[in-house]
Amino acid sequence: MSELPNCPQCGSAFTYQDGQMLICPECAHEWSPDAQAADTGSGIRDANGTVLADGDTITVIKDLKVKGTSQVVKVGTKVKNIRLVGGDHDIDCKIDGIGAMKLKSEFVRKV
Repeated sequence: MSELPNCPQCGSAFTYQDGQMLICPECAHEWSPDAQAADTGSGIRDANGTVLADGDTITVIKDLKVKGTSQVVKVGTKVKNIRLVGGDHDIDCKIDGIGAMKLKSEFVRKV
């Protein structure tokens, strides 16, 4: 019996195969093993699904309050030369007038 991969959505080890699709009984996620192999290493994606890379320029798509201050990063703020890191806030950058920050990729889009 071949070893099936864990669910890419929830990490469950109880996946099973139904025809050409793999299915997770815990979260009901279905995926193709061929699509998963092609998607491996896809990296961090912005709000539109575009793959981000170190050194990219991004635009903020939502007003973001800066924790611990009364400052706000406004919609449309351009951020140059980003650095991708692991974790919840996956973008390290410097924003003019605010300084070094960590952003979530779901609140930015690639320019």
